[in-house]
Amino acid sequence: MFAKLESYPAALLELVAEANNAARAIPPLFPLSANVAVNPFLGQAGEPLAVTAARLARVGGVRITPSRAHWARKLDAGEIAETDLLDALSAIDGRFTAPSLQDIKAALEDEAAAPNAIPTVAELAADVSGIDWPALIEDRIGAWAAGHFDQGQALWQQVNTGGAFNAWRDFASRDLTPEIQGLKGFCSFVSKTNRSHWRAIGRASEKLGVTTGAAPTAFHRWLMTLGGWAQYGRYLLWQAELDGEQESTVTELLAVRMVFDQALFNLYEDQISARWSEAVAAHQTPVTPTGDIVIDAVLQDAAERAEQRVLADRLLRATPRTVRGRPDVQAVFCIDVRSEVFRRALESQDENIETIGFAGFFGLASAHKAAGSDVIERRGPVLLNPGVTTQAAEPEKTNLDRRYAARAKRAWGRFKLAAVSSFAFVEATGPLYAGKLVRDALGLGGVAKVDPAPQLDQKIDLQTRVGMANSVLTAMSLTDNFARIVMLTGHGADVVNNPHESALHCGACGGYTGDVNARLLAGLLNDPEVQLGLRKEGTEIPADTVFLPAMHHTTTDSVTLYEYDLPQGDSTAGLAQLKEWLATAGKLARAERAKRLPRATGAGTIQQRARDWAETRPEWGLAGCRAFVAAPRYRTGGANLSGQAFLHNYDWKRDEGFGVLELIMTAPVVVASWISLQYYGSTVAPALFGGGNKLLHNVVGGIGVLEGNNGAPRPGLPWQSVHDGNGLQHDPLRLSVIIEAPREAMSEILARHPGIRELFDNGWLHLIAMDDKGALAWRYSGDLKWTPFRGQPDVACAIAAE
Repeated sequence: MFAKLESYPAALLELVAEANNAARAIPPLFPLSANVAVNPFLGQAGEPLAVTAARLARVGGVRITPSRAHWARKLDAGEIAETDLLDALSAIDGRFTAPSLQDIKAALEDEAAAPNAIPTVAELAADVSGIDWPALIEDRIGAWAAGHFDQGQALWQQVNTGGAFNAWRDFASRDLTPEIQGLKGFCSFVSKTNRSHWRAIGRASEKLGVTTGAAPTAFHRWLMTLGGWAQYGRYLLWQAELDGEQESTVTELLAVRMVFDQALFNLYEDQISARWSEAVAAHQTPVTPTGDIVIDAVLQDAAERAEQRVLADRLLRATPRTVRGRPDVQAVFCIDVRSEVFRRALESQDENIETIGFAGFFGLASAHKAAGSDVIERRGPVLLNPGVTTQAAEPEKTNLDRRYAARAKRAWGRFKLAAVSSFAFVEATGPLYAGKLVRDALGLGGVAKVDPAPQLDQKIDLQTRVGMANSVLTAMSLTDNFARIVMLTGHGADVVNNPHESALHCGACGGYTGDVNARLLAGLLNDPEVQLGLRKEGTEIPADTVFLPAMHHTTTDSVTLYEYDLPQGDSTAGLAQLKEWLATAGKLARAERAKRLPRATGAGTIQQRARDWAETRPEWGLAGCRAFVAAPRYRTGGANLSGQAFLHNYDWKRDEGFGVLELIMTAPVVVASWISLQYYGSTVAPALFGGGNKLLHNVVGGIGVLEGNNGAPRPGLPWQSVHDGNGLQHDPLRLSVIIEAPREAMSEILARHPGIRELFDNGWLHLIAMDDKGALAWRYSGDLKWTPFRGQPDVACAIAAE
């Protein structure tokens, strides 16, 4: 194999380190099968927005804040007050050369100049030759990568041994397209490159004059030109690191891209060497935000402070809603913002209904096998490795029949698409599909079959199961006063002809629906042995309480009850009434959501949209999300939060040692921030972080979508997910995290988790402490310090962690 890194020259080892850093500067692209939201600024969490804006202007040629016209409209409408601008200016003072209030107002009269990325060799070569080398490189890398990374879409698989770089060498040394376009001798040049991608990077860096000073943003720039391919490599690295393994696909793709530029430099050196030297020199300069970028960062912060004022007033003005005595129903929903609308609608049905917000994987991150499948589905936050193994339990014969049917279906599908049989198939059997086409076009498809109830691994002993149940109930702040029916509600979307379907499912469940996790927890809590163990731990579950698994279908606002999962003989008193309440709540929620959806004439049209294969906006997903609240439900229950807030039940007075608070701040908050920042990035920088136009999408390799028929996968959200055709449906605001808990406890948690702390210290998230009256009282200002909410920085009080 290749020499170990320790044997490489010191100069090359420095470049290796910079390449690995560049690999972590780009966000991962999760495959379509489990397409979770990703923070596109994941690699920049250690720096503030203004520095990241300068960095991405250099390496991506984009701005990452809204236009000045956007802010001017908000100021004219009174949505942003002058006090918000002054507070934002005070917050940024000391980090950069702060503009004055007059500078900001003057800047609003003109749009800032669009940034230009530092050019690559391919772009300089295109300027002097008239040949679109960047497009050709994107096309040829895409043609190879689509096959190399394919996850089952292609009928003929490439041989993938030896890593990405060597697979590409074998492909490129026989691909004549670059030579036909004018890159003479490219096949021979590729075949002579070193098989070690590290040495290829070193040789290209030497030829191109890329020093370790220029490498950080030069390497980042090349990776950005690879789009979704580099980001998919980052996903492979992410998964490998979770499993404690090593992975080098991203840096191997970097080597591929640099070899192209090295070959072009050899061809055009006389014409472009001076300009390329200027580009390398520009990469060597520190990443420093311009005055315009600082102004944009101040405007962004001011808008978020303005929104926090609105939220604070809305929470204080709301009439608190409390359930007196024992509730008839306790409905536990995912914290997803779409649940907020349905929870309000359900609570309006009866004063004795209590709803609870909790992370949608219900504390059981599982490696699950569906019925008739050996594919492991990671049904939990992508930040975590699965903690338990589960599978759908059914009789062996039924399982075998299911597998045989699946194999027959796959064989039939391959026959339809095979190189020879596909032509005869269309002519011979095309008319037989007329009925199916009509049914699908009219949305008359059948109801999907439901898997058998999932079961935990039988090897998990009773003591462990009791501990799992106790941990989940404690994290829910649900350890007493249980209702007769405790409905554990996962969620998922019902859409057709939508490659991004998993992006509408439960982010806390790894891009899968939440039904499996809800059914797992219900089965665990309904177990008499587990209940007996909980009783010994001090949690008494009444004999007439049943834990009922359910799933909220977010596209249609209907709820499926898995009542057949309940143990035989368990009382289901009140179930008929619950079904009536759910049906009425669904109508109310659909009516509210219909007001935002294009062409939705009323609540009755919502369900039809879910079955329409031409509908590009079956629902808005989490568009509009802007706040995360961890507090008792009575703090938010009387407020209409318009489906814009993640709501997590939390009672700090029950949280001895603040272990639950630590879990909330290090898991659900981070997942919510990824969602919020993905919507932010797809809105402000759609060319770089967005998914493009749904009407042009083609699935590639089962990984992602192309916008057209070649190139790189588009990451992020399609434009139709954030824009209704006339205006944005997502206001690009960073998430405001509001927690009712002592500031000292939150500071101590931040001190123990530097990766979480940097999100707040650098402004990617806002942290606000709620007091015991439900008012937003304190703002985290960074460096483990707090200031009174809306207060001035000079009254800051430091609360250092012990």
